[in-house]
Amino acid sequence: MSFDNLDLDSSLLRAVAEQGFVRPTTIQQQVIPVAMDGRDILASAPTGTGKTAAFLLPTLQHLLDYPRRRAGSARVLILTPTRELALQITEHAKALAAHTHLVIASIIGGVGHDKQLPALTETTDIIVATPGRLMEYIEAESFDSRAIEILIIDEADRMLDMGFIGEVDRIVGEARWRKQTMLFSATLEGTGLVKFANEVLTEPAELTAESPRSERRKIQQLMYLADSPEHKFALLCHLLRSEEVKRSILFVKTRERLAELSAQLQASGINCAWIRGEMEQEKRVEAIRRFRNEEVNVLVATDVAARGIDLPDVSHVINVDLPRTADVYVHRIGRTGRAGKRGVAISLVEAHDMPMLGRIERYTEEELRRRVIDELRPQHKTAKVTGKKKPDAKKEKRKEQDKRKAAEAEEPRKKERLRDKKNKGKPDWAKKKAAKEAAAAAKEKKQNGE
Repeated sequence: MSFDNLDLDSSLLRAVAEQGFVRPTTIQQQVIPVAMDGRDILASAPTGTGKTAAFLLPTLQHLLDYPRRRAGSARVLILTPTRELALQITEHAKALAAHTHLVIASIIGGVGHDKQLPALTETTDIIVATPGRLMEYIEAESFDSRAIEILIIDEADRMLDMGFIGEVDRIVGEARWRKQTMLFSATLEGTGLVKFANEVLTEPAELTAESPRSERRKIQQLMYLADSPEHKFALLCHLLRSEEVKRSILFVKTRERLAELSAQLQASGINCAWIRGEMEQEKRVEAIRRFRNEEVNVLVATDVAARGIDLPDVSHVINVDLPRTADVYVHRIGRTGRAGKRGVAISLVEAHDMPMLGRIERYTEEELRRRVIDELRPQHKTAKVTGKKKPDAKKEKRKEQDKRKAAEAEEPRKKERLRDKKNKGKPDWAKKKAAKEAAAAAKEKKQNGE
């Protein structure tokens, strides 16, 4: 199938060709025809499958098929959890609408309210927004949701994880006159997400697209064992100084680790930029600009950026800290091997990371290949991950107790006499005293002729 078979406007086909898209991906083939029929959509698509174009193209086609009759508020609202992702979608939408008259704008935190007011007061066709900032405008009665015809909720699972459910529910209610709703998520698991989808969607088409194996094979997944944090940092510096690692994103767990690692790298002569949550928008944009323009070739990030940035030509993703969940690992490594290119994902693993490594390998159904740097060989060998769970210590203890009880029950019981039971547990002096008293009582009875 080609894009010519999808009944798209010639202006959109021209933009698609300019973007270098040859054939629609699986999720695009599934979503575009159904969305153009006006049905609600519940779609599961991991990163790197082309889902952004999957909802943008039918949305743009709708706006071209049914042009607005008068100036007014936005007709399409796209909600997304992070500022980076909102800016990315906005940029993508503008590229696809380059040969149309459509106006696209973003409403995000970290930008002055005055700068974003034109998107709300002037004629705009598509608004891409983060829930928190949009709610500020709604509560100030600066955003009119009555004109919304299509509502798109992207990264719904991430939205719920970040605690935006209250804001999203409110926005959904404000846009109750809409004609169509599309909900996209990396996974459709979890009772919270299922309940939310049931409340938001009406008889949706449920669509699922997994990354094809050919795409998965484009990312080589490796691991290096580290004895200690110092050994891990030495491995990291060696990798970053190698010729193969041209442009890399380093992932850490927390903001504290990000600050610590960034300072260590700078002190070691490795220039880097960094990005994290709750960061001023100007600094965030500047960090990404420096990386895009190759002023620095190392970007340190927390997991908040795992789904929010689309940067070109990232040769390596390095997990300095393993993530807390296996699905986050998949989103992290999806930052490399994009646009048909190959990439490498490296994980630096300490002993305490082995259980998580096992979960990652079971989740991805792939084994991370072990690599060693000769001059930095680990001193401690860690057993190969087999996927088996660590034995539960409490269960093992209960099993031993049950075995002892069973063994004791099978042993023949020794006949116990009454006198043994009577004096059982008493010290020897008490036993002797009782015996003397008994003998004296017997002697007294004998003398009395009893």
